[in-house]
Amino acid sequence: MSTPTSSAIETANESGFSLKDFLSSFMLGELFKGLALTGKYAFRSKITLEYPEEKTPLSPRFRGLHALRRYENGEERCIACKLCEAICPAMAITIESEVRADGSRRTTRYDIDLNKCIFCGFCEESCPVDSIVETSILEYHGESRSDLYFTKDMLLAVGDRYEPQIAAARAADAKYR
Repeated sequence: MSTPTSSAIETANESGFSLKDFLSSFMLGELFKGLALTGKYAFRSKITLEYPEEKTPLSPRFRGLHALRRYENGEERCIACKLCEAICPAMAITIESEVRADGSRRTTRYDIDLNKCIFCGFCEESCPVDSIVETSILEYHGESRSDLYFTKDMLLAVGDRYEPQIAAARAADAKYR
């Protein structure tokens, strides 16, 4: 007496008729399960937020719009080391620099193309003087590609405007760095 092989059993089961599958599809079991789930949530309070009026909480480490910071005396922090430009995987940062009369090096051009930027935060992590930061600002837009090309003056203006928020976020995150 020979025993059937496993491949013969598998082909018989695949092509075979299953009464259980037929009855479950005939009795519309999946449909009633779906209706029960819908009914379960139909009368609960809604969790949808009306966005412009209601805001969801953001993570303290959310990475949004870039900003260049200044020291307390008003001098820009960037020392033109170009680490952020070198580490940017999207090559979205362009820096040009020159040496000043006092021997320090500062940027003459610092541009970020937000069309290319992937908001990875590498530029912020690589900066030795906390010059470039990513703020928690997420509500900005551009109607053309050129609107999302931020120059040094624009980045400094963002940093000047939101410096209290930036400093508070950096202080709260300092124990994790």
